[in-house]
Amino acid sequence: MKAFDRPLTAAQERQYLELFHGGDKKAKEILIEKNLRLVVHMVKKYSCSEYELEDMISIGTIGLIKAIDSFDEKKGNRLVTYAAKCIDNELLMMFRSEKKRSKEVSLNEPLGTDKEGNKICFQDITFSEDEDVVARLQNNADIAKLNKVFNSVLSDMEKEILIYRYGLYGRRERTQRELADEYGISRSYVSRIEKRALERLRDAFRE
Repeated sequence: MKAFDRPLTAAQERQYLELFHGGDKKAKEILIEKNLRLVVHMVKKYSCSEYELEDMISIGTIGLIKAIDSFDEKKGNRLVTYAAKCIDNELLMMFRSEKKRSKEVSLNEPLGTDKEGNKICFQDITFSEDEDVVARLQNNADIAKLNKVFNSVLSDMEKEILIYRYGLYGRRERTQRELADEYGISRSYVSRIEKRALERLRDAFRE
């Protein structure tokens, strides 16, 4: 594992926070870089878990960024103390979310059946322009239901991952690696988000 920079002193932390709040983007980058050691330290608590270290560091870093964005030094705490809680919370949310997944799914996995007993897949229902497929559905009720589920059940990131992975709503289709680079997370974590989102859609559609 790479060697990390020495952590900031309390005075340096205040200095960079002041610069960041004044609109200095470089100051934010420094705050992130100088606290990556903290992310790794927090992740080590869960080193015996089933999750990949790279995934946990990616999610822990998201927690760190959220901490920097929302930190209020007027409350008297240091950023490092507040960030530790945010990082831990982000990791715990990931663990809870992943536990809900029981098996892998795909866009071609059946979500249910129409009134004639034909299998309905997510890809067929929501975004197909095939009139024969649409005609099989009862008054487009299934299309409306799945679109409603898509917007109400999924998180913003889950929706974005599916939209860009499969070129939905006219967007350019992207690979998991492209999305990983864009969001600053690992490719394997993009895959996890994608699979979790598809399962949520399937389960909600069956209700």
